[in-house]
Amino acid sequence: MASCLSVLLLLCLAGAVSGQLSPTFYSRSCPRAMSIIRAGVRAAVAQEPRMGASLLRLHFHDCFVQGCDASVLLNDTASFTGEQGANPNVGSIRGFNVVDSIKAQLEAACKQTVSCADVLAVAARDSVVALGGPSWRVLLGRRDSTTASLALANSDLPAPFFDVVNLTASFAAKGLSQADMVALSGAHTIGQAQCQNFRDRLYNETNIDSAFAAALRASCPRPAGSGDGNLAPLDTTTPNAFDNAYFTNLLSNKGLLHSDQVLLNGGGGATGGQVRSYASRPSRFSRDFAAAMVRMGNISPLTGTQGQIRLVCSKVN
Repeated sequence: MASCLSVLLLLCLAGAVSGQLSPTFYSRSCPRAMSIIRAGVRAAVAQEPRMGASLLRLHFHDCFVQGCDASVLLNDTASFTGEQGANPNVGSIRGFNVVDSIKAQLEAACKQTVSCADVLAVAARDSVVALGGPSWRVLLGRRDSTTASLALANSDLPAPFFDVVNLTASFAAKGLSQADMVALSGAHTIGQAQCQNFRDRLYNETNIDSAFAAALRASCPRPAGSGDGNLAPLDTTTPNAFDNAYFTNLLSNKGLLHSDQVLLNGGGGATGGQVRSYASRPSRFSRDFAAAMVRMGNISPLTGTQGQIRLVCSKVN
């Protein structure tokens, strides 16, 4: 009986935590919040389509380190070294100026009301929509952290050389399933990656289309250090459209990163089957991606009186 009561209590507590986030959180306190964010994202993506991928990546890189708390936006201080200098983030995360511009407009409309963490969550959704992808109801009410962690950013973000076992473990550590991992990997249908993250694949792996590899070697030569920061699109078919081409590319051995291609042929069947399903059924990918983004946005949010609402996203109040 005691065991049953303990389980019931845990379920109630879990429901209470998730229940603190709501899609209508700002409907009274800042009714223009969603339109301000949407307009800012649309303008930025119209000017530079790649910015959509950058804003989506910011949300992902935020949530996987300390939870969805906008810690990734914090500059280094005397008391902590932030996340922007972590190996997975250097040369990879960008779009801070867009977030700062949106936040300034929100502050002008509703003083110290909308968190930077929520700006990242909504901007990620609006970026996907701006590039032709699915929409979803973003749960709101996150608050901002007052610290950041270089060490956690280095340890918790999945690496481009991970295999399926390590990818699955990385996502499981954040409460996400292997199916969520494959769906969220579809975000690589937009955006770019640095040569240093796919050089080994070009020269050392066999499950890669030979013409695809040859074309990329021109801007990603050996040895290491040569052109490390040179960029290539993660999806060479439709790099500025949020669609299912990422998965059809995997079927042709045209995944840019090792961690991309292993989803097809390195998962003992489960992930490969999901890749094939998404390649043939774009509507299923859209549905599953949207649902997985909601779950990712629920990773350890600060709510209630935890944290703060930053006035400027790059620094603590």
